[in-house]
Amino acid sequence: MAYDPVTNTWDLGLRARGVVIMGAGAPIVLCAMDWIGIANEGHDAFRTVLAEAAGTTPQRVAVHSLHQHDAPECDFGAEKILQDEGLLALNYEGSFARDVLRRLSGAIRESIPRARVVTQLGLGEAPVQQVASNRRILGSDGKVRAVRWTATADPAVRAEPEGLIDPMVSLISFWEEDSPIAVLSYYATHPQSYYRTGIPNPDFPGIARFERQLAVPEALHVHFNGAGGNIGAGKYNDGSKTNRAVLGKRLADGMRRAWEATRKRPLSVEEVGWEFEPVRLAPRKEFSKALLEAQLRGRDAGFLKGGGPTRLAWVRRCEAGHSLEISCLRLAGARVLHLPGEPFVEYQLAARAARPDLMVATAAYGDYGPWYIGTSIAYAQGGYETEPSASNVGPEAEPLLMAAIQKLLAR
Repeated sequence: MAYDPVTNTWDLGLRARGVVIMGAGAPIVLCAMDWIGIANEGHDAFRTVLAEAAGTTPQRVAVHSLHQHDAPECDFGAEKILQDEGLLALNYEGSFARDVLRRLSGAIRESIPRARVVTQLGLGEAPVQQVASNRRILGSDGKVRAVRWTATADPAVRAEPEGLIDPMVSLISFWEEDSPIAVLSYYATHPQSYYRTGIPNPDFPGIARFERQLAVPEALHVHFNGAGGNIGAGKYNDGSKTNRAVLGKRLADGMRRAWEATRKRPLSVEEVGWEFEPVRLAPRKEFSKALLEAQLRGRDAGFLKGGGPTRLAWVRRCEAGHSLEISCLRLAGARVLHLPGEPFVEYQLAARAARPDLMVATAAYGDYGPWYIGTSIAYAQGGYETEPSASNVGPEAEPLLMAAIQKLLAR
């Protein structure tokens, strides 16, 4: 896994779930993975393999992680960097990821002959109670004075106000007449209750997804994590093991109420579309390819243990002119925005504000190469999320990403 070897398994394992939407141009593939992140050349490979299986192009494939921490990560670029230096690839070793790709490709190819006809679209939203809270506690000087981690033992930090969040869980459902085919849910928060257990698990979003699968078994339930880079459950989680089930039930309750609030409407081919905008984000100024390559050659322990290989893969791609693709799925009265990295919730809230006439859902944790993507002001405020150890981009990222979001949603 990303942090530890697997020592055991439990009843709720990791899943890759998704849908292929056909009939409105080339197929569209949406996939959610119970992994911590899929970055750089790894993300390219997932989109390419899924596109080939579905008979479409990688530009019409969205692959997102849910960011659970007792889970694998994938970066074939980082793997190659280490192998070329004669080093062990460790958590970047990609044989398991390639096996997952093989099985995902097979699952898509087997599913297409069994495709269902969508006649109706369902849209529903509801607030989730006592799960999400902002991780960044600001002082009177406007600087971050405390970080409220996803498990916060300090009762004084837990007692701080909830802060800026998006409390809504959004549900998009596809129906064949009165039979639900698939339910896609979107909610923004770091998904950890506790971790470093050696046991792969989908944490509390997986529990919520499982409960909803039990409640509506005829539909496939697919959950996406929203723009929750600065959001976690820390106000409501002191790290007690019992809180995993508590948080899962609270999220499931929000999903239930969003399901009960769902309103259906006919869906025509003309109301389904896909567009994307390329965005070139630059590496933050503290990083240079020469510096990172020197650390690699010197076997620098901080480089090897602190995510240096995946950071070097990101910097090389940026210097080679690589663009990230921000995409948007159009579904009648809804838009689904697909973002890279760990963006702050402000990006999701800005997307909602751009189209108050529509339901706007956000799936983040796409290409994991940028890591945290803060707002411009956040880099001056301090705090963990915008430190060089956590964010591979700088304050210049916000205007570029916001412009792409606004452009997609204005269409």
